[in-house]
Amino acid sequence: ITFMGAGSSVFAKNILGDCMRTEALKDAGIALYDVNEERLQESKMMLDNLNSNINDGRATITAHLGIDQRKKALKGAKYVVNAIQVGG
Repeated sequence: ITFMGAGSSVFAKNILGDCMRTEALKDAGIALYDVNEERLQESKMMLDNLNSNINDGRATITAHLGIDQRKKALKGAKYVVNAIQVGG
């Protein structure tokens, strides 16, 4: 699962938290992508905690920053959530 625009931590928590509660997705690889490093790291830390608390750490969560990492974040994704804000 790739989450584009992962700097939106509330939206990421709601969507990916639901994924972690879904039996078929508990062991998913989750790639977080954003262009804002601070917001991306905040979302990753929050999702790592959520993964530990509600999912026994079963999901694998990676963070990908900036345009150069976009293709890496998308590689192998079966599902993509696009939650970007266009224009600032």
